[in-house]
Amino acid sequence: MAAPAYVNHARSLHQRKHRADLRRFLVQGRKGVEELLRSGFTVEALYATAEAAALPPFQHATVVPAHHLERMGTLESGNEVLAIVHMPDPAVLTVPAGHGFVLALDGVADPGNLGTLLRIADWFGATQVWCSEDCVDVWNPKCVQATMGSYLRVPVWYGDLAPALLTAHAAGVQVLKADAGGADAFGTALQRPLVLVLGSESHGLRPGVRQAPGITVAIPRSGGAESLNVSAAAAALCMEIARQGATR
Repeated sequence: MAAPAYVNHARSLHQRKHRADLRRFLVQGRKGVEELLRSGFTVEALYATAEAAALPPFQHATVVPAHHLERMGTLESGNEVLAIVHMPDPAVLTVPAGHGFVLALDGVADPGNLGTLLRIADWFGATQVWCSEDCVDVWNPKCVQATMGSYLRVPVWYGDLAPALLTAHAAGVQVLKADAGGADAFGTALQRPLVLVLGSESHGLRPGVRQAPGITVAIPRSGGAESLNVSAAAAALCMEIARQGATR
């Protein structure tokens, strides 16, 4: 038996091409959809099981069979509520000013990592996240889920990082590039406005970004681990930025 059109529409949004063509993405789960409904994002359609639709936040949802929601969503469990949402307009590159800072990501391909990085950026008050054009799509369902709602608050810009960093440096913004061969980040004087740049775990910073102006720093290592997860490195460096910035 053929699936209903709404099932096929939702399933098409599992793929980046269709998300880009339709300018739509998925938000899933009770908590995530509830937060979405309090935001300014435009919801195209809301679907829920009969049980979930009885709850106040979801009373206007279209009730559909649970097995349809299982096919529409990507969660291993908890496919009770699903929203199809209009993407916001693409973010415009905004160079940080004053006490602001930006997290810039070079070639981060894992949606879970990008989602966690967006949460870290949100926690530490980043004004934007800059992504190289080959970073994973922030509207990937796994990425949206991993942000825990931070996609609602932190704009994500996609573009060529090297000229963006050059523009920031020319505007007097400190550019901090994380690389294993850099100086001790905890012994480096940091000042805002600031752009913190991190690369993928697999490849680190690419040559164009590595050669951009700025200071190259590393997190000092005491043990034998070969590397840190990019999210762990971001959290450590953002904490140091916050610690030094608190008195500036």
